[in-house]
Amino acid sequence: MTPNMVEPPRAAEKAELRTTKKRRLWPWIVLLALAGGAVYLYPRVTQSATQQQDKGKKGGGRGGEAGRAVPVVAAMARRGEMPVYLNGLGSVTALNTVTIRPRVDGNIIKIYYTEGQLVKEGDPLLEIDPRPYQVQLEQAEGAKARDEALLANAKTDLQRYTVLFSQDAIPKQQLDTQVATVNQIQATIKTDQAAIDNAQLQLVYAHVTSPLTGRIGLRLVDQGNMVHATDQNPLAVITELQPIAVVFNIAEDSLPQVNKKMAAGQTFQVVAYDHDNKTKLATGTLLTIDNQIDQTTGTVKFKAIFENKDLALFPNQFVNARLLLETKHGATIVPTAAIQRSPQSTFVYVVKEDNSAEVRNISVGVTEADEAEIISGVAPGEKVVIDGIDKLQQGTKVNVRMAGAGAKAS
Repeated sequence: MTPNMVEPPRAAEKAELRTTKKRRLWPWIVLLALAGGAVYLYPRVTQSATQQQDKGKKGGGRGGEAGRAVPVVAAMARRGEMPVYLNGLGSVTALNTVTIRPRVDGNIIKIYYTEGQLVKEGDPLLEIDPRPYQVQLEQAEGAKARDEALLANAKTDLQRYTVLFSQDAIPKQQLDTQVATVNQIQATIKTDQAAIDNAQLQLVYAHVTSPLTGRIGLRLVDQGNMVHATDQNPLAVITELQPIAVVFNIAEDSLPQVNKKMAAGQTFQVVAYDHDNKTKLATGTLLTIDNQIDQTTGTVKFKAIFENKDLALFPNQFVNARLLLETKHGATIVPTAAIQRSPQSTFVYVVKEDNSAEVRNISVGVTEADEAEIISGVAPGEKVVIDGIDKLQQGTKVNVRMAGAGAKAS
């Protein structure tokens, strides 16, 4: 057999072999393509199913017949008293502040007080060396005793001269001279008594005492220093703390209401709070109102007095003062958390008898702390939603729990 006769069968075998290999690869290619498609599509199918479940849950939460009721917290609108306050920023001011200065010259030989001490009226504070004034007192007393002896002798002579003049034994001029001598000595004795009083007064001034009850400040002069009555520097400063005053500003628009009630004899209560307006410091009464309005701020100064028994108020302390103008009786009161506002209206969600939420437009009056007066829109005894409001709309079914209660309301 020649080579040329063998060539065709070999070519046919190669073609058949290539065809067989291609047939074997196709199933693997298809499997790889299916696996890649599954990897690509599985997360998207899962996410779509989850979104559908979420939509279903949200649709049920809107209070439809097939959905669950929305859990909310509600409070009962009540009838009560609502105080009306005028608020102002104030400063604590001492009713009396005394600056003690020396009234005599001398060395300070004793200091009786300690810095920051509460002193009472008449308590000793300092002692200035009294010895020079004691000497002056003794000198004045000696001069008076001498002049009193001279006066006694002059009066005896006057009696003799009077008898002699009645007997025409002496001239009238001698009698008149003796009368003048008696009068002169009496005047000298008055001068001596004035000198005694002055020396005694200097001794009093040498013993410095507190002129009022209050708190003494830091020591301004030390023991052993020389002081003079002409010194400008004080010895001490005493501030009265009980009672104490608070001066605060109120808008001028409120002045007519206050003046009218004051003219009728009403006494106004004033409450002082700390700078955060949270902690109550003291309660007092309105003392007076300033006689003019501050044109730069449009306010008028009010002055209140506080007993300050616990020393909660301190001079120059900033406080928030609240003047009780009146108390509204029988007001409808709800928590401020229930009040919602929109560009069109102010409203609350009221829970109806069938446990569905109703949007109710309201008119709000006075607000005090976390409570507000409702002028119209809600009646006492109705339930208003104070928590869970963001999930509500008109007609939403609710599952109510009353504020402060552990059990759910029926």
